[in-house]
Amino acid sequence: MENTDFENIEIVSTEIVYQQDKAQIDVQISTAKAYPRVMKRAIEDAIAIVTMDKETASTCTYSVPRSGKAITGPSVHLAKILAQVWGNMRIEAKVVSVDAKQITSEAICFDLEKNIAIKTQVKRSIVGKNGRFNDDMITVTGNAANSIALRNAILSVIPRAVVDKVYNSAKQAITGDLSTATKLLTRRKQVFEALQSTYTVTEKEILSAVGKASVDHITAEDLLVLIGVGTSIKDGDTTVESAFRQKRETPPVKTSEETESERLKLMVSDCKTIEDLELLKETIGSEIPVELFETRKGEIENGAK
Repeated sequence: MENTDFENIEIVSTEIVYQQDKAQIDVQISTAKAYPRVMKRAIEDAIAIVTMDKETASTCTYSVPRSGKAITGPSVHLAKILAQVWGNMRIEAKVVSVDAKQITSEAICFDLEKNIAIKTQVKRSIVGKNGRFNDDMITVTGNAANSIALRNAILSVIPRAVVDKVYNSAKQAITGDLSTATKLLTRRKQVFEALQSTYTVTEKEILSAVGKASVDHITAEDLLVLIGVGTSIKDGDTTVESAFRQKRETPPVKTSEETESERLKLMVSDCKTIEDLELLKETIGSEIPVELFETRKGEIENGAK
């Protein structure tokens, strides 16, 4: 007699999966309603965590270069801390598509207590100077996209006032006491040495990230941006090349004639009445171009501001 082994396969309908998931969410919502969050305690807990030490605080901000400027804001680490202490939330992030050039991540944040859910999507390129990324790099890029999408979703659900309060506390902890020139110098040295040793960048490249020509011009706000750049590189928001070695156009230096022209335009535009305009003309004489004078006069007569 032939002995045949059969594998038992259970087919579960999509309706059963839906009902199971719905039942789980219903239980979570009921629990959230039974044990509502205490906003004051959640904020205090979040501030206690982000100000625990400089290392923790430093992970709470990010900075990425965009069009010659640094965009700074709360990082994914801060978003996760807020989600943990805020409570009664269901969060999830996953890669939903990978094509020839981009990877798309989708995240959802569901406030079970307030019954509000927000879904966000983030796209990241998977093509470099050597062509399409290999599988490992695509996975790394997908994880980074998941983190960014999750951050955006969480920060879209938790009230902005709460986020700002905790974020401002983190920023103060990051820079520390910079009330004197000596303290600023010490902190500046720490930040520069950390970036140089971690990312093998030069002092000139670090200065270029904040648009400064000399270390003597570095401010507390600049230090915050530089620390955020380091966090962004770790999180996959940006790269060392983009942050420190990207070519930035130097704005053209204005000639004295261009500066004087702008000054006259500003003075003329500040005139609110014909009398003001005539008085200005009497005061500075023929310096005002006739066309500029007549244009502003027409604007005033037509009721323009």
